[in-house]
Amino acid sequence: MKRIALVAIALSAAAPALAGDIIGEWKRTDGRSRIRMANCGGAVCGTITWLRDPNSPARVGQQVFSGLTRTAEGWTGSAFNPEDGKTYDGKVILSGASMTTSGCAFGGMICKSAQWTRAN
Repeated sequence: MKRIALVAIALSAAAPALAGDIIGEWKRTDGRSRIRMANCGGAVCGTITWLRDPNSPARVGQQVFSGLTRTAEGWTGSAFNPEDGKTYDGKVILSGASMTTSGCAFGGMICKSAQWTRAN
């Protein structure tokens, strides 16, 4: 009985860790921007925290990912592209300290991706 209780406690403690693996500060590998992924109303959102180009159509404080929820493959939600002002189906895949984000249109037929690494 004690073993079952310990396993249940261990599994419940692991669940927030899985949800939290996306949480934190991320820098784009091309050096153009940084975003902070955070809990946001029961899902995860991503907000721009730094931009290399101050003349970019993107703005610090702008939310570019919203409603991200965990799936078997990673995370899905919405991705806002400041360059064209449109919102797309968003997808996030994590691999260790690397993250790939993509925004897709037309049911996933046309996608644009970006690579990120954890900012320490």
